[in-house]
Amino acid sequence: MKGYSLDPHPQANVAQQHFCVIYSPRKKRDRFASTVVTLYETKEAAIAEQDHSKKYYAAEVIGPAKSSEGLKIFYLVKWLS
Repeated sequence: MKGYSLDPHPQANVAQQHFCVIYSPRKKRDRFASTVVTLYETKEAAIAEQDHSKKYYAAEVIGPAKSSEGLKIFYLVKWLS
């Protein structure tokens, strides 16, 4: 899914796949506002920064995309832990 466009226009910015840490009280969601997502260059860096006791989890996401409310959001690909 690398390079998957979340915008219907083919010339639009392309959402990219990223490694990150997400603050999430529940791991049952599949999209997250950019305010709770911290991006990292590598999978290992994201895993090193997660803290399950504080509800910060390493993940792989696609984004950012613009939600219907005008927020930047990321879509979960998979949890890394």
